[in-house]
Amino acid sequence: MTRILFITSNRLGDAVLSTGLLAHLLDAHPGACVTIVCGPVPAGLFAGVPGLERVIELPKRKHSLHWWDMWRACIGTFWDVVVDLRNAPLSYALLAKRQIHLGKANKKHEHRVVALGSILGLAHDPPAPTLWTSTAHQAAAEKLIPDGAPVLALGPSANWIGKTWAAECFALLALKLTAKDGILPGGRIAVIAHTSEAGMAQPVLDALPAERTLNLVGDTPLAVIAAGLKRCAFYIGNDSGLMHMAAACDIPTLGLFGPSREEHYAPWGPKCRAVRGDKSYEEVFPLDYDYRNVTGSMMGDLSVNQAERAARELWSTLP
Repeated sequence: MTRILFITSNRLGDAVLSTGLLAHLLDAHPGACVTIVCGPVPAGLFAGVPGLERVIELPKRKHSLHWWDMWRACIGTFWDVVVDLRNAPLSYALLAKRQIHLGKANKKHEHRVVALGSILGLAHDPPAPTLWTSTAHQAAAEKLIPDGAPVLALGPSANWIGKTWAAECFALLALKLTAKDGILPGGRIAVIAHTSEAGMAQPVLDALPAERTLNLVGDTPLAVIAAGLKRCAFYIGNDSGLMHMAAACDIPTLGLFGPSREEHYAPWGPKCRAVRGDKSYEEVFPLDYDYRNVTGSMMGDLSVNQAERAARELWSTLP
């Protein structure tokens, strides 16, 4: 029996982007047993992974003591494959037939999916991020998003206030795209965010018609959110982990960018696009800018019209 240890990110978005490598390994080792090491935030992503034995949540500790926790949890097993995307020195001390380490791949000036694929020699055709859901996850998602009119999903939150588009812009764009002449006429609008991000989502909810709005702000497990995204017709959101989840669920995804680089973190896949305003990344976020002083959105140059045009253009390319 093949045993795979997969050490991935603390961050939701980076963890999602790494799932393509995991899918590739599972295809290469049918029936493998998998242990995932990651931070607490993305841990729920992996609940539906085939052959999952364990998810080891690894909160950061001072002096990197969390890596000793990982070593103690894993040293008793002989691993066929260890994949370390965190460059943890102690992963080298684990017993393994094959070790694969991120190395300097994350320093490359290319999309993170390409950089990750390069560690397996797959930069020319990197495996796309993939999320796995069970029948139980799908049943739970059906209760959140029942059958009915098509759903436009919105992701108005992000892990940093500077990357958030204005709430009134999200609402106006959603109304335009679900109007009679929109891409989803009469469509429902789902607003998705974690409870900790409710302050970013509530103004969007307040600006939308209640009879067509699905409030998905809460503590819903990530695998259920993934199953819910698969029930949506289109996703629009800030550069965030949720945006990468939508892309990994193979639904049309439009990512909104400002003070982050779309060449590194655009949603990945043929049904995905990134859009920014008139300013380049360097103009929005110059090298000497102190992000600690940011108290509001840095995406004011992205207009609703620009985002609507990008959404319509993406929609027109779909089969």
